[in-house]
Amino acid sequence: MVPGVRRRGPEKTVPLYERTAHFRVYASNLVPGMLQTADYATGLLRSITDFQNTPDDVADAVQARLNRSRVVHEGNHRFALLLEEAVLYYRVCDDTAMAGQLRNLLEIMSRPNVSLGIIPFTARRTVWPLEAFYAFDDAQVAVETLTAEVNITAPGEIRTYLKAFAELSRIAVHGRESRLLIIKAIEAHG
Repeated sequence: MVPGVRRRGPEKTVPLYERTAHFRVYASNLVPGMLQTADYATGLLRSITDFQNTPDDVADAVQARLNRSRVVHEGNHRFALLLEEAVLYYRVCDDTAMAGQLRNLLEIMSRPNVSLGIIPFTARRTVWPLEAFYAFDDAQVAVETLTAEVNITAPGEIRTYLKAFAELSRIAVHGRESRLLIIKAIEAHG
């Protein structure tokens, strides 16, 4: 992330989020921003600020992230979300905040417009772990890297990401099995 854009980044993507009907999100390293609690986002953004030695706009960036995430609760949006099981254990904040974040996932996955799958550590991989990406309908894919977000609009590349999402969906567990994995992770964060 470039200095000073953490707050503006989420603010400028609000129109994209509002017009997207079907989100497909694959997360290999973090809980997706649209699902993050304030405490989780604060821990994460504090680490980024310290690592990159950027101006401290964490409070504003967290608020902007929470404002953008309202699309999960408002409007006519559908969400298909896939998380690698490791995401449930990466401690980007303290244990209390992690447990709160995971409890929030349990609440969100009960929403009728949300499908949350977890790719277990033990899954036989037909697609290897990839960089995190967000597909907005069939029109755009945003790929997250260490220093930037890459926005893909070429139809052939979008199809490749959607194919990867479909393959990853097949190896993920959903429903009761994914809830049990989340509960197990909550217990690990004690």
